[in-house]
Amino acid sequence: MPRPDGRTYDQLRPIDYILDVAPHATASVLIAFGDTRVICAATIQDEVPRWMKMQNVQGGWLTAEYSMLPYSTLDRKDRDSSKGRPDGRSIEIQRLIGRSLRAVVDLKKLGQRTLCIDCDVLQADGGTRTASITGACIAASIAFNRLLEKGKITQQPMTKKVAAISAGVLKGETLLDLCYVEDRDADVDCNLVLTDKGDFVEIQGSGEEATFSQAELDAMLTVGRKGIAELCAIQQQAIESAMRPAEPKDLQKLAAFFGKK
Repeated sequence: MPRPDGRTYDQLRPIDYILDVAPHATASVLIAFGDTRVICAATIQDEVPRWMKMQNVQGGWLTAEYSMLPYSTLDRKDRDSSKGRPDGRSIEIQRLIGRSLRAVVDLKKLGQRTLCIDCDVLQADGGTRTASITGACIAASIAFNRLLEKGKITQQPMTKKVAAISAGVLKGETLLDLCYVEDRDADVDCNLVLTDKGDFVEIQGSGEEATFSQAELDAMLTVGRKGIAELCAIQQQAIESAMRPAEPKDLQKLAAFFGKK
């Protein structure tokens, strides 16, 4: 079955990234999974939540927020603030992002600090939660490295990298990294969160008015592991490239980034 963009069944969409697009954050990355584009920012604050102080909990904390900008979808999406209540889907996804990062961060090594992860979707074409988790790990790793460089911490809190990818079954075929039209029509949709060591953090899978077999689940896990390994290699490349100073060509790349189709 041909895919809308001509990819093979187990092929990721083109992955691209630009670092430090949000200069007031400790670290940030604009990450693209095809036409899905998300800014993931990591900001470290020198304080912890009040409940940690009251309960005398040692170490730091990590929290995440997720939002889709009104113009990120084909039909304009109202801001949560205009509705007077948070969107249930956004709450679910930001909790997933937080769980995913906390699984690979030793909060005691962070000290009495809070790492705030903000994921803002600029353009949505499926896989916004997986792009957010993958980009958030890049931003968090770079932020921790910068704390180490400044001598504010003495050990790296990031114990492993974590990435996420979608897989699904469409018309009987297993597919990796579904775009919107594939996700919309899929019989089974699954989101996988794994570490660079191949350990599972979370699996979210459901049949869309359908059931799925053990063989289909195994096939999704197989292509998902392949995709996660490729994403972790990209993450490492991004983290290492953050060690060099920003150059004028980075801004040129940012301008070209939004002109891509």
